[in-house]
Amino acid sequence: MYTLYCRTFQSVYRLVAKALPWRQPLLLEGENSVLELPALLYCHSVRRVLVVTDSTLPKLGLLDGLLDELQTADIQSVMYDKTVPNPTIDNVEEALALYHSERCDGIIAFGGGSAIDCAKGVAARVARPDRTLPQLKGQLKVRKETPPLAAIPTTAGTGSEATIVSVVSDSRTHEKYAINDPVLTPRFAVLDPLLTVNLPKLITSTTGMDALTHAVEAYIGGSTTPATRAWSLEAARLIFVHLPAAYSDGHDIQARKNMQRAAYLAGRAFTRSYVGYIHAIAHTLGGFYNVPHGLANAVIMPYVLDYYGESVHKPLAELALAAGLGDNRLSDAGNSLAFIRAVRQLNVDMGIPDTISGIREEDIPLMIDRALAEANPLYPVPRILGRTDLRRLYDAIRD
Repeated sequence: MYTLYCRTFQSVYRLVAKALPWRQPLLLEGENSVLELPALLYCHSVRRVLVVTDSTLPKLGLLDGLLDELQTADIQSVMYDKTVPNPTIDNVEEALALYHSERCDGIIAFGGGSAIDCAKGVAARVARPDRTLPQLKGQLKVRKETPPLAAIPTTAGTGSEATIVSVVSDSRTHEKYAINDPVLTPRFAVLDPLLTVNLPKLITSTTGMDALTHAVEAYIGGSTTPATRAWSLEAARLIFVHLPAAYSDGHDIQARKNMQRAAYLAGRAFTRSYVGYIHAIAHTLGGFYNVPHGLANAVIMPYVLDYYGESVHKPLAELALAAGLGDNRLSDAGNSLAFIRAVRQLNVDMGIPDTISGIREEDIPLMIDRALAEANPLYPVPRILGRTDLRRLYDAIRD
């Protein structure tokens, strides 16, 4: 009966999704494309912009060119640089106060997924000053136009520059949740590979595996479209080809460029087709222990894919063949197994552990509750799981 309820909910949501006002960001791509953004913002009547980033990137000088071009374009800028990994409600509220005090009329997110999530949270609160972030949790709670938002990712993983999602954490309750609304899709996205050169190996690997998780969960779920399937297949192919090169050589511009493209495509795919239990579990690890999202996804992914069993043999086989990992002579089960093995091997090759340390037994029941509340009934997963299933998965990933 519970499975029927979940599947009915998902069927209704698929119908609703067809009528939603989906939009695609205006995309700037290529080396030094970040310098083209200020003139574009000026043409869209932005004159005072809030730049949301973290404390590290300004020190590295990565924002210098952008800030100079903003000044040249006669756009005043103010910076919020206190964003933390797994951005908190406090981050969003602090940045929002700065947005209002400086009378801003646009937002630039500069950084990884955390900076973009924080900036989207600010945009949501500007659009809905009558609602708190917890009140915006879930589906379609914003529903009013946000200020112009530009996303400049400095990692190749989250795909947040193409998605409707802002993920924030409540530092008081350790809850991590998503705000989902098409109005949160950035108006502008900048994929400048020079901004990802010399990323630390750990960030390159875990954000790359985050992108792969998006592509996989978007593809194996029950709400795919021809477009999302094509985006997921291409993203998976690009990641298996180019992530090892990007990891090995931070100066490989072609690999960096292709990883940015993969993350963007995977972001577009999952924003329409949604994710699944990998993300639901990962969000609890981020909320309770501040485990970086990409690392959590990378560790969890092979366990969940293996646990799904026969329900994912066909789509995983298709992903394996698209990524050059499979063999047409093998069965779907054989190619599915080859895909899962390739994921595990990619983790090993990049030094990603196969378990998460520090998971406390007393936290697991609440984490299970929150993972199930996130996933069911919304996520169109290949197989509906319950408490016993999630308990087994948490036990499997514990160090």
